[in-house]
Amino acid sequence: MDDMKKGISRRSVLAGIAGGSAVAMAAITGFPGILKAQEKSLKIGAYGGYFKDSFDKHIFPEFTKATGIAVESVAQPTGEAWLVQIEQAARAGKAPTDISMISQGMMQRGAAADLWAKLDAAKMPNVANVMPAYLNKYADGSLCGVGAVTWYITLVSNTDVIKEAPTSWAELWKPERAEQLGLLALVSNSFLLDVTAKTHFGGQDILDTEEGIMQVMDKLAEVKKNVQLWYRDEAQFEQALKSGEIPMGQYYHDVAGLAAADGHPVRSTFPKEGGINDSGSWAVSGKSEKIEMAHEFIDFMSQPEIQALLSRKVGTSPTVARAKTDLTDAEFASVSSEIEPIIPRYDIYLQRADWLSQKWTELIVS
Repeated sequence: MDDMKKGISRRSVLAGIAGGSAVAMAAITGFPGILKAQEKSLKIGAYGGYFKDSFDKHIFPEFTKATGIAVESVAQPTGEAWLVQIEQAARAGKAPTDISMISQGMMQRGAAADLWAKLDAAKMPNVANVMPAYLNKYADGSLCGVGAVTWYITLVSNTDVIKEAPTSWAELWKPERAEQLGLLALVSNSFLLDVTAKTHFGGQDILDTEEGIMQVMDKLAEVKKNVQLWYRDEAQFEQALKSGEIPMGQYYHDVAGLAAADGHPVRSTFPKEGGINDSGSWAVSGKSEKIEMAHEFIDFMSQPEIQALLSRKVGTSPTVARAKTDLTDAEFASVSSEIEPIIPRYDIYLQRADWLSQKWTELIVS
């Protein structure tokens, strides 16, 4: 999904010029109506490309219709680059957006830098629908982020080459998978430490210590002989999966589903240990001057019917319990699973980032 999100959809330059001219003309001629309309608006960041386009088409207009608040969407990257921009803007007393969608690791780093506004749950009654695992808090217990969307990384395979669907992440270690796997290349986005811990060590508690992490890495290193591609470019793996050149690996459930729907011999399987459930949260810049409207937006997005709309139109998994939505079995299966997920240990990726990257390079992808 990250690759899909990184492709930034560019708006017409003329449209940007026209918008700027309207504001300038209002300032010169004193048309307060134009300025007032501009004021009742939010600048909201969403991952670029297909993802942002889907929000622009299906989600943001519904919010505007319900509240009268206009949305100016901003294409943002998923990782550290956006956090750096927010941090630099904050030092200058500015906010690149009022609200951004922030991945879990970056939420924690932003909280450590005190970048996020503290949110008032009393002003957002619908946030009570959001599952606790998708709420982000400061050390003092104050709310700083609310689950926006979630997505799954699953075990994918080419049905022409691998006739029987795999049932466990343990498949990655099987001798018959030699030179057959495509796996995400980074310790911080593959979450293969979590997968290995859940599959071979009974759970993720072993990741509490460096000694335990080393045991997990040693076990994961056994997979290396089966890996044909450690990928950063997801399009590269997707093409190899479709052709059968690399017939198995880890990939994004929703994107694999789209490939299958287009007739490609691709299947996505939720292993018995669970798919990897990653997510993004709505976070409000501490420098935003539109905190009240930001509360309105997060409250709107936390409604079960809007979470269901996201599943149908954007392909994300709901941050509220399935029972609260009206998703059919088929609709839910296309984006999620009833199997308990593997939720990454974001804390270790934050606290031990440099050490993990070093050991990952030495032991896993070298």
